[in-house]
Amino acid sequence: MAEGDNRSTNLLAAETASLEEQLQGWGEVMLMADKILRWERAWFPPAIMGVVSLVFLTIYYLDPSVLSGVSCFVMFLCLADYLVPILAPRIFGSNKWTTEQQQRFHEICSNLVKTRRRAVGWWKRLFTLKEEKPKMYFMTMIISLAAVAWVGQQVHNLLLTYLIVTFLLLLPGLNQHGIISKYIGMAKREINKLLKQKEKKNE
Repeated sequence: MAEGDNRSTNLLAAETASLEEQLQGWGEVMLMADKILRWERAWFPPAIMGVVSLVFLTIYYLDPSVLSGVSCFVMFLCLADYLVPILAPRIFGSNKWTTEQQQRFHEICSNLVKTRRRAVGWWKRLFTLKEEKPKMYFMTMIISLAAVAWVGQQVHNLLLTYLIVTFLLLLPGLNQHGIISKYIGMAKREINKLLKQKEKKNE
């Protein structure tokens, strides 16, 4: 068991080191994005929502086709991949890279690797469910996809995408400040109260 844990730890460290090397040119940008997403200043949440709203309003105004939208998005990613490693050191100053910043960069890369592992793990569980319980797998997939299709039919695609993107960008800050855990705790307490009241009525 201990040998398996050590192997997993060593593999995680190796994957994290590899990702750090790949994203080294993005280090300063990632640290700045991390500060914004974790709401280190009070005006970061409205700034996030403002930027996202501006981007989606621009998309709504231009109303590009799917092919044009995908092409522009990929083109933007290619430009960012080429320009960011060149411009970031000049803007932020790589000579100001401190031990604390390096540690935070390591933590970010480690979290990214863990998130990727969780996603792969869920994907493997899905296929395991398909092999072991095919009926449950197909029923779950059909119901889930039907629900998603219904939501997509009721809500405009662009609005739905805007809500999803905004939520995902606000999620790190919500977690960092304990807002999600606070409301989950409140919901659990209310559910427990309702269950207790139901038990008393049954008695």
